[in-house]
Amino acid sequence: MIRILVRTLTYLISAAIGLLVATWILNDMTVHFAGFLIALAIFAAAQLILSPFITKFVHRNAEAFMGGVGLVSTFVALLLATLLGSNGIEISGVETWIAATVIVWLVTAAATLVVPFLLVKAGITSARENRAESET
Repeated sequence: MIRILVRTLTYLISAAIGLLVATWILNDMTVHFAGFLIALAIFAAAQLILSPFITKFVHRNAEAFMGGVGLVSTFVALLLATLLGSNGIEISGVETWIAATVIVWLVTAAATLVVPFLLVKAGITSARENRAESET
């Protein structure tokens, strides 16, 4: 149960970092705070659900494109988050869509490697503090 919680938290944090970094870099991509959490939830859910289906489809029909599955699922998740996310994310222009897809994919992938270590470190620190308090 804790693994599922850590994985979910890791993915949500990583997706948020990816979306915010892309927004910071790209002028034609904006995030509105009011709808950001909804857009983030839609993006993360779409990414988690679509990625295995896109992988399976590409594996059956076009194995040469297996490396692009992450980019395709990121693009589709961005599209869904933009359309369904209560105006939490706005992206304008083809160049911005392409750049946003690459940036969000790259930053989310990198953050997914780092965030679990930070969560575990925070958990260990918290456990040590709780143990120290209970011993005194």
